Amino acid sequence: MSDQEKAILPKVSVVVPIYNGENDLPDLINCLKSQTYPIEQVEYFLVDNASSDRTSTIIQNAAQNFPKIHYLAETKIQSSYAARNAGIRAATSEIIAFTDADCRPQPQWLTQLILPFQEPNIGIVAGEIIGLSGKTILEKYAEKQNVLSQKYTLQHPFCPYGQTANLAIRKEILAQIGLFRPYLTTGGDADICWRIQRETEWKIHFAPHAIVQHRHRSTLTEFQSQWRRYGKSNRYLHELYGINLMPNISRKEYIYTLSRWIVKEVPITSIKVILGQAKFIDLLNTPLGLLIKSSRFSGQQSAQLPETAKIIERLE
Repeated sequence: MSDQEKAILPKVSVVVPIYNGENDLPDLINCLKSQTYPIEQVEYFLVDNASSDRTSTIIQNAAQNFPKIHYLAETKIQSSYAARNAGIRAATSEIIAFTDADCRPQPQWLTQLILPFQEPNIGIVAGEIIGLSGKTILEKYAEKQNVLSQKYTLQHPFCPYGQTANLAIRKEILAQIGLFRPYLTTGGDADICWRIQRETEWKIHFAPHAIVQHRHRSTLTEFQSQWRRYGKSNRYLHELYGINLMPNISRKEYIYTLSRWIVKEVPITSIKVILGQAKFIDLLNTPLGLLIKSSRFSGQQSAQLPETAKIIERLE
């Protein structure tokens, strides 16, 4: 990057909420240290959200060895959005970037995420999220389906939004429309992007080369929990914005889909696997797809938006 290009890059505050992240933190911190963004133009706020492991110690040690890292704590509210608000309040930059503890920002991530802000009408930039290579069947399935990609959320039928695993927002906008809803436990990324687009003239932009890698869920319990959380998010956003709820799969449709998979898809795909025209994971597309729909609907049905989740904190 030339000196001229560096000169036009604004100061950025990177905020990372962390809950029991001791296993992820060493890799995350190395990724932050490896960023190509001018080091004098960036500060990193790692926010411990009442962890019970060694998260606090690891962050504080990192801050001593790398002054650009700052330790913060949010212990009153157990919510990643409350932790992000703590980071926003501490930030001294004109742009706030977000990622998560289980993400691995690539070296060019921050540079590519911030460059679109040179356009004066851009208020939100979403970078791409790709999966880290995994070994389990569930990880390979999620990787093949590209389930973490921003392309799905940016095409949301109600209004586009970017996931906070890879997102940047002008701080002046947050001063205008408010911060994250601190008591919301899921769906806060959609909420803040939608508030910005509905209440202001700022635009959202996709930066495909601003890449973070994210761990896929490796166990069935984690996999189902992930999709139940997405279902809860849908319920919360339905109550806040009136978006459509996901319909349930009827028993008849479920049996038909599973029977068709056993009778038709398994024999055909098995032959393709033997001939090298398909992979073993392709055999599981249908049952895992049904599991996703079932888990997501279950989460949607069990969720109820708390009154406190309607609170929007303000930047003072």
